[in-house]
Amino acid sequence: MDNKEGEEEEEEEEEERWCMECLERRIKADYNQKLNFVYGLSPHYSPLPFASSAVVQLSGWNGEGEAASASASPPEFIINYYKRRSRQHHCFTQYIDECCLDYRKDSIADDSVSGVVHELQPEFKPGIPADKTITLEIQSTERRHLSNAGTSTHLHGLGCRSSTCNFSGWYSCTRTITSLAPIARVGVCSYALFEEIASDFLSGSVEDHVLHSLILLIEGKATGQEAINFLNLLGVPAFDDINFPGCVRHPNIAPILGMLKTSSQINFVLPKTPYTLENILHYSPGALKCDWHARFLIYQILSGLSYMHGLGIAYGNVCPSSIMLTDTCWCWLPVGDKLVLSSPSNSKVDIFCPLSRSCSNKACSSGGLFADLKLSQPVDLRSSFYRWYNGNLSNFEYLLVLNKIAGRRWGDHAFHTVVPWVIDFSVKPDENDGAGWRDLSKSKWRLAKGDEQLDFTYSTSEIPHHVSDECLSELAVCSYKARRLPLNVLKMAVRSVYEPNEYPSTMQRLYQWTPDECIPEFYCDPRIFYSLHAGMSDLTVPSWASTPEEFIKLHRDALESNLVSSSIHHWIDITFGYKMSGQAALDAKNVMLPPASPTVLRSAGRRQLFYKPHPARRLLTKSTFKWNKESSGNHYPVSDTAGEQSVETISLGELEETATFCEHAQHLSPIYNFHSDDHLKDNSSKKEHQSENSVKSKLASCTNYGLRSVADINFLIENIEVDDDTVSYQELLLWAQRFSYSDIYSQDIASDIFGVGCILAEIYLNRPLFDPTTMVTHLESGILPRLVQELPPQIQLVVKSCIEKDWKRRPSVKCLLDSPFFPATVRSSYLFLASLQLLAKDESRLRYAATFAKQGALKAMGSFAAEMCASYCLPLVKTTLSDTEAEFAYILLNEFLKCLNPEAIKKLVLPIIQKILQASSFVLDIWNQIGKQAYLEAIHPLVLSNLFVAPNKSSAAAASVLLVGSCEELGVPITVHQTIIPLIHCLGKGLSDDGIDAVVRIGCLFGENFIIKQILPLIRNLVRSCLSYSSASKPELIHSSSTSALINCLMILDGLVANLSREMVVKELIEDGSCLYIKILMQTNIGVPVLQVAASKLVAACEQIGLEFTELHVLPKLKELFDELAFSRENPSISGISGGTIRGPRTTMDEQECIGNRMDLVFLLYPSFASILGIEKLRQCCTTWLLLEQFLLRHYNWKWEYTGESSQSSLETTNARRSSFSKRTTPDHVPAKMLLNGVGWSIPQSQRKRGAKHLISTKHSSEHYQTSDARHIASSHVEEHNPWYWFPSSASGWEGLDFIGRSGGPKDEIPWKIRASVIHSVRAHHGALRSLAVCQDECTVFTAGVGPGFKGTVQKWELARFDCVSGYYGHEEAVNDICVLTSLGRVASCDGTVHVWNGQTGKLISVFSEFSTHSAHPASPSSTSSKIDTDEANVLHYNASSTGILNNAFDGSFYTCMHYSQSTDMLIVGAGNGSLRFIDINRGQKLYLWRSNNSESSFPSLVSSICSCACAKPRAEGPDAFPSWIAAGLSSGHCVLFDSRSGKIIASWQAHEGYVTKLAAPNDHLLVSSSLDRTLRIWDLRRNWTSEPISFKGHTDGVSGFSLWGQDVISISRNKIGLSSLTGSADEDGGRLVTPQYLYTADRESRNMSVLSSISVLPFSRLFLVGTEDGYLKICA
Repeated sequence: MDNKEGEEEEEEEEEERWCMECLERRIKADYNQKLNFVYGLSPHYSPLPFASSAVVQLSGWNGEGEAASASASPPEFIINYYKRRSRQHHCFTQYIDECCLDYRKDSIADDSVSGVVHELQPEFKPGIPADKTITLEIQSTERRHLSNAGTSTHLHGLGCRSSTCNFSGWYSCTRTITSLAPIARVGVCSYALFEEIASDFLSGSVEDHVLHSLILLIEGKATGQEAINFLNLLGVPAFDDINFPGCVRHPNIAPILGMLKTSSQINFVLPKTPYTLENILHYSPGALKCDWHARFLIYQILSGLSYMHGLGIAYGNVCPSSIMLTDTCWCWLPVGDKLVLSSPSNSKVDIFCPLSRSCSNKACSSGGLFADLKLSQPVDLRSSFYRWYNGNLSNFEYLLVLNKIAGRRWGDHAFHTVVPWVIDFSVKPDENDGAGWRDLSKSKWRLAKGDEQLDFTYSTSEIPHHVSDECLSELAVCSYKARRLPLNVLKMAVRSVYEPNEYPSTMQRLYQWTPDECIPEFYCDPRIFYSLHAGMSDLTVPSWASTPEEFIKLHRDALESNLVSSSIHHWIDITFGYKMSGQAALDAKNVMLPPASPTVLRSAGRRQLFYKPHPARRLLTKSTFKWNKESSGNHYPVSDTAGEQSVETISLGELEETATFCEHAQHLSPIYNFHSDDHLKDNSSKKEHQSENSVKSKLASCTNYGLRSVADINFLIENIEVDDDTVSYQELLLWAQRFSYSDIYSQDIASDIFGVGCILAEIYLNRPLFDPTTMVTHLESGILPRLVQELPPQIQLVVKSCIEKDWKRRPSVKCLLDSPFFPATVRSSYLFLASLQLLAKDESRLRYAATFAKQGALKAMGSFAAEMCASYCLPLVKTTLSDTEAEFAYILLNEFLKCLNPEAIKKLVLPIIQKILQASSFVLDIWNQIGKQAYLEAIHPLVLSNLFVAPNKSSAAAASVLLVGSCEELGVPITVHQTIIPLIHCLGKGLSDDGIDAVVRIGCLFGENFIIKQILPLIRNLVRSCLSYSSASKPELIHSSSTSALINCLMILDGLVANLSREMVVKELIEDGSCLYIKILMQTNIGVPVLQVAASKLVAACEQIGLEFTELHVLPKLKELFDELAFSRENPSISGISGGTIRGPRTTMDEQECIGNRMDLVFLLYPSFASILGIEKLRQCCTTWLLLEQFLLRHYNWKWEYTGESSQSSLETTNARRSSFSKRTTPDHVPAKMLLNGVGWSIPQSQRKRGAKHLISTKHSSEHYQTSDARHIASSHVEEHNPWYWFPSSASGWEGLDFIGRSGGPKDEIPWKIRASVIHSVRAHHGALRSLAVCQDECTVFTAGVGPGFKGTVQKWELARFDCVSGYYGHEEAVNDICVLTSLGRVASCDGTVHVWNGQTGKLISVFSEFSTHSAHPASPSSTSSKIDTDEANVLHYNASSTGILNNAFDGSFYTCMHYSQSTDMLIVGAGNGSLRFIDINRGQKLYLWRSNNSESSFPSLVSSICSCACAKPRAEGPDAFPSWIAAGLSSGHCVLFDSRSGKIIASWQAHEGYVTKLAAPNDHLLVSSSLDRTLRIWDLRRNWTSEPISFKGHTDGVSGFSLWGQDVISISRNKIGLSSLTGSADEDGGRLVTPQYLYTADRESRNMSVLSSISVLPFSRLFLVGTEDGYLKICA
């Protein structure tokens, strides 16, 4: 009787699993057909398509937070089905029933009707009606539970009536359930309830109250208990008594959003995370960028386990597949199984039970599709391989096993299970006939594309590859299953417009159509042929099969044939094996396109399982399989183990091959926990003997509770600390010795620790630690796997502690969390970031981060921890922010700015600051932190974008102020090219009023000469361009843009004219037929708004220049206009010309209304000029005055009245206008003055006294608004001394506005057209100018060359006035190289020794040199360890030679060239013996020495050039990651590539036939080199070193240098320059042609004949500098 009851109970415990179609139907039935089924989730141990969990989407979701983009996918959730147990024996079922007020004892009558829903709160007591709920305090029954030593509780008031309760640990069952699922909504299953749960989750309201309570605590205000409870979970002490878990979710426990019951099931609703830890380890191991990230992840796992162990519950299945990861790589532990399973022994999957091979729905049409398969648990590759190899497992089953190990998932269309096509369906498969069989030694992609196309793809791709897509794409899967999938899925995956006739209708057509592989459904499921859609016919089977069932039988028969069995290992090698990488992939034409970035998180990808050839299967001479014809009418193979099997005799070599292969693939069967026979015994007896004190001590140890009674912000800051130094191995060793016998009280909990140790080892090894063989060895003898020895020492020590054979000797979770293995930065970061993982609103999370940071949290944890936290916090700033959110975002970014180093600011902060541009002082702080170059690259484009149809006025106003405030510091060339031209490029395309105002203010700031030389020519060109567009037949949009651009131009002119002298206004805008106003007014096909603005601005200009100039220059031009208007008929259709509306600043004329047609110009112009000139003079000039005055009288009732006050009126109007503009532009009304002088903005370069120690104070902006006549008199005396006087007008190289093009922006959006003209030159040195170094601000340049007496000199030049302001004259030899050390404002110059000196004062700081025993030869190894090197290892006192030149060019003790690595802040120096010396400038020390080992020549090769990779992004480990590198060019023509981390030589090759003159790295995989052999070459470091580079030919002399700007290369050879591009097309020989050209003077009359020695580009100024052998410094455009 007892056995029978036990069997019934065991049967009751068995979980139900359905096929994917039945699971989908069940979900749709339970949720009223309103949930979209995405795919089912099979258990991680099962390769078959049966599941009780699924990923679903809300149908027609349109949440509040959804982006406007139609392509945004709806959020996904996971629904887990659990079978409802007997209520009598299962506390959780009883709990759910009592929480649902509409529960009925027998069944739920109608699942579509939603019951009253309640949220699980600690106040809710199951068994008490909802209207009588009371606050559940710590009851005396619970205290009695503790005094009962933690044995089984029988708290009937709390719903527990079973002595076998799974939660019979330290707390009552109710307390435990609510602690694991505190936010879950409990109710009857319905779509309405699900939608409400999803809405709460997406809105962030689920745990927003907890975060709000934390914010109040940090702000020092009164707060609720939630904040204390949450901090308690994080290990922050708060009470001096034993505490009980509250209703706050631990941040590392997966949130159960809902628990919904049906008649037979309980549904758990969880948010779907995009990844699991298994995904990361398999597909993107580089995502764990460094050791710190790995430790931080383990800390999160341990923190979640600590919480569960504190409840007395073991997690039971700690493995990578059970750890969920969010998009920020935050860890969640799912705990649904722990709530449902009724006994501790069932909390772990019994991996030795048989797999479910059929659907739990007995009426399912799938029947026994998989019933005869011989798969079993565990899915062990070794056993599966041998069974397959010996013929006891079919090909089909073995392929399913490989798919499961590779992570492929049934039903997931993007990563579906894949099997090969084996026939082409042209004929019936026959093993005796080779026709129709597919070649399995080639991929389907190769068969479809052909070798010729794949070779072409590989040779022409930037990243060489043959295969650009998955072997089984989502498009192919959905096309295969089109007849069974919902139409909405087909529209999303295949084509948005559903057309059934486009889908292949026959199997042969389907095979020919796709380059992808097959899916297993075509070998097992005939349902795939039958269509569910009315418009789509069934998939037709080949003619040699009468029905889909027969086809499945024959197709499966072909898969299991000896012909396929003998070659399927080739397909496995291509799809899962060694032909996926290396030379084997190249030979098989199977090189795949690598992922864009190895550090990007991925949940799917092609995983290479084997790195050795897969053994072929033993061939069967007699069929091992026969078909079962009694299974639902279908035919499936079963193993005939009783029948005769005749196989080929296996050789000893084959046995050795299979054994080696299995040993090589052991890591594919990982094991993360084990349970010995002792564990199978009941542990209850042990628990009964625990004392009260031991239980209390364990509670305290697991919950991290302390003795403090009050938690406040000061206490929190005290818990945030920063490491003084890294943890030493000795500290960790002492820690390991202290817990010789831990407090672990349960083998279940010890098993969790074992799993953590296995995961930690796998993260560092990139492969599992234990497989079945090594686990058995460890259990029997305690021998650890050999892989343990490959771990770093600290990791090895912790792993050994966690996987101790004696489980009682393993450390507890609390012990691990407190260990020195976790540095303080990990703990501090966790405390700061854990609250951000609450399911709260983004606004609340941003406020929390900003508030906590403002209180000093980031500063307390240090710069490194702050940088680690930035990736979690800064994404909160990316979304569109309200004003309040923008304020918090500013606070947060400002705090990060104080803590991060410049490189981290560039990488993390700059991409996030779009909205924060309103806070001007913050941007100025960034300027000071990161320098001008980074500002121009990252921030300046964002400033400009705020002026282009800005979202709000405050943002545009702030951006305008920033542009004006920064322009003088940037200098004229950068301002013109990076501000003025982009803004003018936006005219007519939505440029805001503040953008127009910025152009005017910048012009006023730089003065009249700048306006005339830079802005007016651009405006003139743009006006001419707009007029030509208006007169031509162009689309409506272009006419509208042209009209708006003209209005914007006129508004800019109006602002500029007020700041020009009268003479200049006449000269530049009116005389010599260049009057823009008249030209616009004479246009008859232009919009009326433009005419009105032009007329009003012409009147304003004439008021400024006065009567005399108006009469002399304007009146004659008006005559033609007045004559045309006088004889023009009033044409209302003119006003209908499309001109758009005024898009600039509002334009009014004496508050009149807008004019209606062209004839209204008479009213705008004639009375105004009569007032300015007098009526008599106007009538004398205008012969049609009578007609015009009659028109004015008739239409406007205007006639001239002699008041005698016209002159006075005109003067008052002029003064009023000037006063109005002055008020509009005075610095007292804008923040520009504050920006320049109030928040640390450095003094502009143009206002510094050259050569003096003191600086001129910043001029008041009001000086720019003095009267125009006074300015003109002053400028006539100082024009030749104006800064940037040499900079030419940029209008000559600008072709006007492209109305269809882009709207301006960063430097690479407007092309730089190099004119090869010399703008200005100066004699810089007496001898040759050897080297140039341009500062990042592009305002200062250092030149190194030969001075008097052949001594080396360095000169510092300010480009604003092209003056030499200082220099360094401490060299006795000729200076051959110079570097600006940006981090400290220092300069390094090299003349054989390296001198480091202050760039501002010229004061020498230190000298570095090498020593050798003989000056003519490289230093021997023995000499490097001599006493002289030991004593002089660091900074050397300089003792110069008196000869004045290098004694020997190949002396190994002399330095030859330098390279400054900004990312590492080190100086890399090349030596005459081919070695590289690293110098730490900050500490003034020489560091390590790398040798190139180049011994091919009897003469030593000196290092002639050095560069390092330009990419500053962190690199991932792994086969696809290319290391960061340093390249050295040698005088022999060789190039040597070093790994920057280890100094190992990656490659060395003969790059040129002569001296390498220059190396540069445009990105992390390209190297550009030049040589005296007259070539310039580009090397792709990703390709084989023997491959030919791209060579630039055309120079007739040696290439002495080059400089890069974006994708362009400017090279110099003798007295010519060559222009080339990195992206051009190559000729037949793989080379590209360079056309050298001379440098000409600006007037193009004479050309430069001096030999060019050096070149440097000023990218933001669109200029380049060259040095010559005769000592000249020339600036060119």
